[in-house]
Amino acid sequence: MLDALLRYMRPVATAFVALLALLIPDNRTSHEPDAALSAILSRDFIQVFTRNTPTTYYEGRHGPTGFEYDLVRRFAESLDVSLSLNSVGNIGDVLSAVRDGRADLGAATLSLDPAEPGILYSRPIMSMQPMVIYHRGIPAPTTPEDLLGLDIAALRGSGTGRALRDLQKSLPELTWQETDELEVTDLIEMVEKGEFDAAVVYAHQFKLNRLFFPDVENGFMLGAPQSLVWAFPKDSGVALLQAANRLIDRLHASGQLDELIARYFGHDDYLEYVGARLFIRHAQARLPRYEAAFKEAARDTGFDWKLLAALGYQESHWKPRATSPTGVRGLMMLTNDTAAEVGVTNRLDPEQSIEGGATYLLHVKGRLQEEITEPDRTWMALAAYNVGLGHLYDAQKITEMQGGDPYKWADVRKALPLLQKRKWYSQVRHGYARGGEPVIYVRNIRRYYEILNYVDRSRRQFHHLGERDDTFPQTPFNTVPPVL
Repeated sequence: MLDALLRYMRPVATAFVALLALLIPDNRTSHEPDAALSAILSRDFIQVFTRNTPTTYYEGRHGPTGFEYDLVRRFAESLDVSLSLNSVGNIGDVLSAVRDGRADLGAATLSLDPAEPGILYSRPIMSMQPMVIYHRGIPAPTTPEDLLGLDIAALRGSGTGRALRDLQKSLPELTWQETDELEVTDLIEMVEKGEFDAAVVYAHQFKLNRLFFPDVENGFMLGAPQSLVWAFPKDSGVALLQAANRLIDRLHASGQLDELIARYFGHDDYLEYVGARLFIRHAQARLPRYEAAFKEAARDTGFDWKLLAALGYQESHWKPRATSPTGVRGLMMLTNDTAAEVGVTNRLDPEQSIEGGATYLLHVKGRLQEEITEPDRTWMALAAYNVGLGHLYDAQKITEMQGGDPYKWADVRKALPLLQKRKWYSQVRHGYARGGEPVIYVRNIRRYYEILNYVDRSRRQFHHLGERDDTFPQTPFNTVPPVL
């Protein structure tokens, strides 16, 4: 019995020691030459290998963005060097580049794996919970046993496969398919189309993408949370790793890391699946009739046409004859006064309404204080489109009274609902307003805009939604067999 216990404990102890060695370099190593950091400072840039994904790094409307991009940019600034990014194909490519010295750092939704050779890992940056997602057309899997017999997909090297392998120890008949040629959004889309019954992804990845795939549902959390980390070459000293750990510690202690996590992954689930499905159906059936008009208005005003389309959907669901009880009418729901101000003679004419709405939004945006920068300037202009400039100015004043920044949408949106409370609206010029509505209004437009951006990106980069991109092999998966 004792021998059996020792045999069981030996690999556990070995893994624990390996983990400590990876995370806490000893004092002897710290005195060795720090080739990596010296080379970076000499050449004046740090070479980071990453992946082009929504949760890592991508080109946004205002330039490079993404959770890990934001972090590595801060790291480069802390070293007072430039940032050089190389976006490679998959996690294995990133780790290979780190191992052979082509990368100073790997930042690519990497999970801590003590068994990975030639790699030192940073302190944990955030927790990542593996989660089973499934197609709504099948019975909901709620336990690991429910996965037996399902067609399941996972990304090789991402850590989610390790969660399945751990489960396979207790369910040896479990089998699934893995690939390193696709990304998380590809897997989710394949589940959406019914090509797989289920997939295992990280919860934060699904949360970021779930609105784009309304026929995919979250099932259950699989195994223990894993740690998002950065990877460094093992044989180049530890000064660079220690500098990264200091930055991570500072961001943790100051709360800035929590703010970044909330910014990139903390969206509320306010737009439910039924709303997302309805929006996508309307985008396919109604939007094409008005797309040219939105693009024309965008050329005239400088807005992204998809933002104007999202605004139009929030106002009327793209119904050109929409009418509210208060008398606003048309696709962009203009009042008589606003229509006259922007030269609209027929509010029910969709082209006139779209042009007029875009012109009015530009006019409102131009009356905001110069100190408000993008994207906050657009969000505040949309709020004022809904509630009126006077009430927005009042919310800015309340923001100042509470010690916030009146030029930041994150602060002003907290103050807007206070316009419904006498304690606050009695202290400002324009009085009572239903201040909670513009917050929801802007929130919805932003989400509609994200969905339209996704659809447009897919149409341009991956052909039409619903069509297979034939540049990929039809079956880029390897089956992980049962261990019976």
